[in-house]
Amino acid sequence: MISYNCKDVGFTPYGEEWKALRKISVVELFNAKKIQSLTYIREEENDLLVKKLMESASSRPTVNLKKTLYTLVGSIVCRIEFGINLHECEFMDEDRIADLADILKLMENTNLFSDFFPGRIGRFVDWFLGQNKRLENAFSEHNTFTNNILDDHLKPERRIQESSDIIDVMIDMMSKQDEDGDSFKLTTNNVKGMISGLFIAGANTSGVTMIWAITELIRNPRVMKKVQDEIRTTLGDKKERITEQDLTKLHYFKLMVKEILRLHPAAPVLLPRETMSHVKIQGYDVPAKTQILINAYAIARDPKHWKNPDEFNPERFEDSSIDYKGLNFEFIPFGSGRRICPGIAMGIAIVELGLLNLLYFFDWGLPEKEEGDEEIITGNEVALDLVQVLRH
Repeated sequence: MISYNCKDVGFTPYGEEWKALRKISVVELFNAKKIQSLTYIREEENDLLVKKLMESASSRPTVNLKKTLYTLVGSIVCRIEFGINLHECEFMDEDRIADLADILKLMENTNLFSDFFPGRIGRFVDWFLGQNKRLENAFSEHNTFTNNILDDHLKPERRIQESSDIIDVMIDMMSKQDEDGDSFKLTTNNVKGMISGLFIAGANTSGVTMIWAITELIRNPRVMKKVQDEIRTTLGDKKERITEQDLTKLHYFKLMVKEILRLHPAAPVLLPRETMSHVKIQGYDVPAKTQILINAYAIARDPKHWKNPDEFNPERFEDSSIDYKGLNFEFIPFGSGRRICPGIAMGIAIVELGLLNLLYFFDWGLPEKEEGDEEIITGNEVALDLVQVLRH
């Protein structure tokens, strides 16, 4: 559903269509020059985040971390990738971004009984359990969001008032492709699939990574103190705003981000792939056209390659050349090879700048426990104490 019949860059089978979509993604959005030119958007949205959190801290002690961070990354993604400012958007309330992320997660994670038992019995069980209805409702809301973005880009006045983004480029290509005579033709489903894929890959993954980062830091006060001491000592205590240039001055902070990606990859099981030919893996014959699932979560916690793999310990990367860019197969949160996520640099920039602002300006902890409450920390949704440490 979310890929519009496998028409996005993530699910499209290898071939001319995938090559064309991948090329559009890299050239129009994920090249180094483009990422650098959009720095101001990431910085502006983080400045707004800090301002809102400071106002919140002065009136109440807690903040819904999930909602806050999804609003941040959703606003960044929509401005960078779709040219839409959620703070002024007519068809999407910025506060509903977290709800939309939940809908996408439901669509990604729901398995139909009929997928495993095709036929009448499988379809009956899905109907009886209400699975089809839930997925249809979820897709309807997601499809409305996608259609609204597409319709907004088709407004005649948009071309005059705003600069082109990746969706503008695809629409322009569609209007000219009959003249160009290319063998591959873009369709509306390609455009909608691109919108869906970019939003999931940008907002959903970045949001959940940042939530896990704050969660693990609260679980591990030693690491929290060490990383905040580095940040505040290196950058000083007089800064009114953080820039991406500040990230180049930090070392332990970068190790912490690596450790979060190792322990909590945003896509624990990478997108399904298909063998192009018959291969033999560890004595097993794998025929051509076999669907392959790579468990990045299990690989990154394999005790054969990681000492105390379930421990949150950024120091493990201190003297290690292992990185997340797809060349070290024991650590592949973004995949590897030709199917590696094209938006690694963009995603890391969003996550690192967001976390740096949160850790520089604020101290974090759990709300005071009510009598009889259990102390449970999860990466799903946490209301965290917010303590303002720097007021200018």
